[in-house]
Amino acid sequence: MIQVSPSILSADFANLERDLKRLEEAGADLAHVDVMDGHFVPNLTIGAPVVKALSKVTELPLDVHLMISEPHRYVEDFASAGAEYITIHLECDSDIGETLAMIRELGVKAGLSIKPGTEVDAICEYLPLCDMILLMSVEPGFGGQKFMPESIDRLSKIRSLIDSTNPACLLEIDGGVSPANCKEIIEAGADILVAGSAVFGAENMADAICALRG
Repeated sequence: MIQVSPSILSADFANLERDLKRLEEAGADLAHVDVMDGHFVPNLTIGAPVVKALSKVTELPLDVHLMISEPHRYVEDFASAGAEYITIHLECDSDIGETLAMIRELGVKAGLSIKPGTEVDAICEYLPLCDMILLMSVEPGFGGQKFMPESIDRLSKIRSLIDSTNPACLLEIDGGVSPANCKEIIEAGADILVAGSAVFGAENMADAICALRG
């Protein structure tokens, strides 16, 4: 079953509890939480205190994506806050292997993300430490961007790497995902689809989530 992880970056930040309840009722599998530091990406969002507050008002697993320069300094905070997944970027300034190991030692599932310009082979040495790989199909930093078509080939290559190295690892994709392109994305090997405006901008969230599953 394809999982859908709606990004709360597209939610109403004045009513996050309400919107999380709406996601639960609509059948979402996870809630994707984009954490940006204004340095690694040119945008600033939320931190561990907000994640902690969210964990108290939802049953959805929190899929926390750290778009920050030095994630090793903060993974313990996000683990304590209730994250189910903590994903860091290959392009960050932390030691990747050590940080992934740290996340797993904290009892949280570890994810590794790559930007559109990063070669997919760069993830190979870290795959045994990953519970999830997150492919960005837009430049990270802002919601509502258009899906990059070349991401389909990149997704297929990552699927092959996962299948040959760590089959238990999930493959997630984020950026411009919609009912219009989800079939192609799923066929390329994605397990989890992150979608923001495609879910929160829909008239019926449940129908949108069902459509994303193909």
